[in-house]
Amino acid sequence: MTSSDSSSLTIRDFRPEDAVAVAAAHRAGREHLVLSAEALVWLNAQPSPDEHFRTFVAELGGRVVGAVRCGVVLGTTTTGVGYANGSVLPEFRRRGAATALLDAAERHLTGHGVTELHTWLDDEPASLAFGTARGYRLGRAMQFAGRDLALPLPPAPVRPAGVELRPAADWAADPHPVFLVEADAILDEPGSEVPMDAYEYEDWLRNDWNRPDRDMSLSVVAVVDGRPAAFSMALTDGVDRYWSAFTACRREFRGRGLTKLAKLESLRLAAAAGHRHAYTSNDTTNAPMLAINAWLGYERCAGERKGIKRLNRSAR
Repeated sequence: MTSSDSSSLTIRDFRPEDAVAVAAAHRAGREHLVLSAEALVWLNAQPSPDEHFRTFVAELGGRVVGAVRCGVVLGTTTTGVGYANGSVLPEFRRRGAATALLDAAERHLTGHGVTELHTWLDDEPASLAFGTARGYRLGRAMQFAGRDLALPLPPAPVRPAGVELRPAADWAADPHPVFLVEADAILDEPGSEVPMDAYEYEDWLRNDWNRPDRDMSLSVVAVVDGRPAAFSMALTDGVDRYWSAFTACRREFRGRGLTKLAKLESLRLAAAAGHRHAYTSNDTTNAPMLAINAWLGYERCAGERKGIKRLNRSAR
């Protein structure tokens, strides 16, 4: 698809050669976000046919200045929910690029049955005003936090009997036991507007486990009597930045400090591997993980608000 909104603004589909510019737009002014150009190419090369994933790119005067990634939310019995998350380089904002990108995402997803669209808005006045002016009501809040990995980490708590900490790479041949931890943990993830009650193993393999920026040597699984019970998964940018992709624990094993142990060990390994900056995010109502992150030395650095919009299917 190609469309022109003015003499210089063009919205088109993503091409692999756009990856560096799109990653730069994603991170501009948001150093807490970790996304590599390699991951962007990979995300666009193997989407699920049920997700209808698509990345639209904005060009101004022939330069890539922003993009939006959009698709249908998978893993839930709730139908008609989609997502669209994008960004524009700060110096090219207020020229219509962000509006045109969201319009393209809305048209694409409406054509695939989406009636409710979710997006993330930076928790600052201009971004929130942009979203509300375009029909998005504000929902839950997320908090980003970061820490300098050159600073000392807290000493490890006493590990309960029967608990091992192992790299996720140990499950490379059969990651299904790790998937079971995530599928159980997300059933009551704090703040989620859409119940993730139908998470499929194949979708998880394709969209999460097999990501090229997932570092299996830094991702740590807490094992209880030989069974994966909790984990802390890590993504990296290939340079010096580390992102906590998801830290989770099966509900039956909660209250034993397993996520704290796994995340601390993952951070220790990241620091030893030369990563300097660590970032994480949590729903602002997730008191247990916020407390763990504070204990680990994370400090709040930014926030986001969920924007939710009802789409009119007749406006395709």
